[in-house]
Amino acid sequence: MPLRSLPPLPEPASEERIEGLAAELREQHPALALVRGLAERTRLSRDYHDYSPVLASLLAGRVAQLAARATCVEEVVAVAGACARHGVPLTLRGAGTGNYGQCVPLAGGMVLDLTGLRALRQLDPHSGVVEAEAGWVLADLDRRLGQAGRALRLQPSTGRTATLAGFIAGGSGGIGSLRWGFLRDPGNLLGLEVVTVEPRPRLLRLDATDAAALNHAYGTNGILTAVRLATCAAIPWWQLVVDFASLEEALAAAAALPATSLLLNALCLLEAPLAAGMPWPAGCPAPRSGEHRLLLLSAPDALEALPGWLAAHGGRECWRQAEDASRGVPLRELGWNHTTLHWRSQREGWTYLQMLLPRPEAPLLAAVRQRWGADVLWHLEAVRQGGDARLAALPLVRWRGLDDLEALIDQCRALGAVIFDPHTITVEDGGLGVVDGHQVAAKGRFDPQGLLNPGKLRGWFSRTPG
Repeated sequence: MPLRSLPPLPEPASEERIEGLAAELREQHPALALVRGLAERTRLSRDYHDYSPVLASLLAGRVAQLAARATCVEEVVAVAGACARHGVPLTLRGAGTGNYGQCVPLAGGMVLDLTGLRALRQLDPHSGVVEAEAGWVLADLDRRLGQAGRALRLQPSTGRTATLAGFIAGGSGGIGSLRWGFLRDPGNLLGLEVVTVEPRPRLLRLDATDAAALNHAYGTNGILTAVRLATCAAIPWWQLVVDFASLEEALAAAAALPATSLLLNALCLLEAPLAAGMPWPAGCPAPRSGEHRLLLLSAPDALEALPGWLAAHGGRECWRQAEDASRGVPLRELGWNHTTLHWRSQREGWTYLQMLLPRPEAPLLAAVRQRWGADVLWHLEAVRQGGDARLAALPLVRWRGLDDLEALIDQCRALGAVIFDPHTITVEDGGLGVVDGHQVAAKGRFDPQGLLNPGKLRGWFSRTPG
């Protein structure tokens, strides 16, 4: 059963330890920006975990006792060492665009903001491999890559604000997952630079094999200061919006389209009520009553064949626009967790789930609709999982209390869905539900005192009393 209560946590650091830590950092690194004011500490202790009523209640009032903003690796090393020497918990953050409380300090202590680390270390002109520091905003990095004809393989829908290391530590996929799978798939993440949390911190360079244990670990087992990624050739994507009168036809098209030779970078299906509630790009008409929508990012060479294929499958193309000419909300910010963001911004009392759907997908959708009616609204995303094209779901769910949420999860799991639970705070319970021994071992090597983001790695606190 997923953890829906706070795990064993260390006591917040005493005021004396916090003051000793601050005094040491002021003396040895006077340029390091320390944050003492409550309002700013509170802001730096938050992300978008309020998507979940469970997490909103569980994490209420959790605020760092001290915060710092690093602008270089040397300052990160200084903070890591000082926290280790003073025994103060350390929680890392980027832009705070995560949804699972990754950067909320459960045990107080210090929050370290890494958005000031912005150096571009390397861009190989032959392979396209890029190495960049933790604080790069993904959209800014993608534009920089575009100058060399390259692009990021994967971006979340929050790419205009999310940071590179935050995406590696707290994300998993997004735009591009239809082509490239997920961040943890071999070949996407090529290496990491990591600072250990020890009295004398080490600055390590990990290859792809060793870096895997720190990928999607919520910053619990090492401080990521730089990332090496594979990139792809830049393609000027086009946005297409396609309407379907029937959800069954839209679902069949969404399942079949990735098996064609038409090059796509994203495919999102919104059930009619969700489609009607989205803020469409400038010039894109709102859907007609009852119409379901398919959102596509298409390569230019697919535009000739796509309309005919879609029409043969019951779709009606209603809008297209090159991404670089689009105005208003871009199509990529209507999918993934932005769908949840837009829906919740207008309506109270809704949350969401995340799952990989079984095949065929229609029986699960029908069974859930029969039991829950309009309390579950379907939002699907096409992904590549283990090299195979699949449909993931991020349905909007009307909040009826924890018992109903658990019943819905149990039903979907019984029908063959793999649940990625966004209503729990640990790495494992938000993923496949099992402890990853490599993640735990990495924490033992790089954070032996267990100070990094305590409470978020179940495999660590379940083996370490208290």
